[in-house]
Amino acid sequence: MSYLQLQRAYRFSCTLKVGALLLMFVPWVNAQDLALSYPNKPVRIIAPQAPGGGVDLVGRILIDQMRLAMGQPFLLDNEAGAGGAIAAKMTSRATPDGYTLMIGYVATHGTTPAVKKGIYDPIKDFTAIAMLGGTPNVLVINKNLPVNNLGELVIYAKEHPTQTDYGTSGVGTLNHLLMEQFKNLTGMTSQAIAYRSIGQAFTDSIGGHIQIIFPGLSAGLPHIRNGSFKALAVTGETRHALLPDVPTFKESGYEGFNGLTWYGIVGPPKLPDAIRNKLNVEINKILSLPQVRKSFSEQALNIMPMSPKEFENYIQLEVKHWHEVSVTSKIALE
Repeated sequence: MSYLQLQRAYRFSCTLKVGALLLMFVPWVNAQDLALSYPNKPVRIIAPQAPGGGVDLVGRILIDQMRLAMGQPFLLDNEAGAGGAIAAKMTSRATPDGYTLMIGYVATHGTTPAVKKGIYDPIKDFTAIAMLGGTPNVLVINKNLPVNNLGELVIYAKEHPTQTDYGTSGVGTLNHLLMEQFKNLTGMTSQAIAYRSIGQAFTDSIGGHIQIIFPGLSAGLPHIRNGSFKALAVTGETRHALLPDVPTFKESGYEGFNGLTWYGIVGPPKLPDAIRNKLNVEINKILSLPQVRKSFSEQALNIMPMSPKEFENYIQLEVKHWHEVSVTSKIALE
């Protein structure tokens, strides 16, 4: 090979090496640019419940703060139905650009995929972004029902099996599974009536169509405070500070009721890490704000900040737990 040919071969080799380095560098540059420019237009956050439930309440607290923190409108889009599965599938199929997010909560990313085979994968079909917080659940009854504790409710339900129907926010949701667990334990035969949101269940109960609801405390608290419903027991190991006179299930003689209604933010699968991480940082900053902590506390919500990986692990454990509960309690779902 001549000297000229050797020079050309060397220059060509150098060009290939530089090109390879640039190709390795470009994704990093693009990722950083993506994070810096995001968001540059309104962001849609899908709420998998109709207005009036805990998901809607949490979403409205969050979107105002997200707008202030990130300089673009964050718009809540209520897409109720099928226990949150409709909203979940919409989110999983969305473009992974950060402009379609969702409030993933205990139903969409815990109980529903735990008891309904093949509906969607709560890990692979989504990107876990940030945990927000959680609240215990509370069993409430219409104020006109002549009972004042769980023991009396069980006796009344057995004596009046057609007068103790209960409302849920969908098949496979936490409020459905908890009540089915309680029925299985006590021998009650109350029938489940599914609604598009727990808020609609409350409206129907006030009208006398159903008598029992087992909502998250944040959703049930306004109805307890205005006297429309009586609270009989809360889930968890200890009484809640906002309802100090209401016993836990354990105090009332019923073990195994520790369900938590939790809420977080998820996105479509393959959401760029730069966007996911930026959202996580901003959301965790928002959760540390005194006014947000106060708003959450007033709604019986405990702040639960996590990294994306911690949130993903939390979801995995929830699905495992509720699958075990459904099997143990012989809860059969369509």
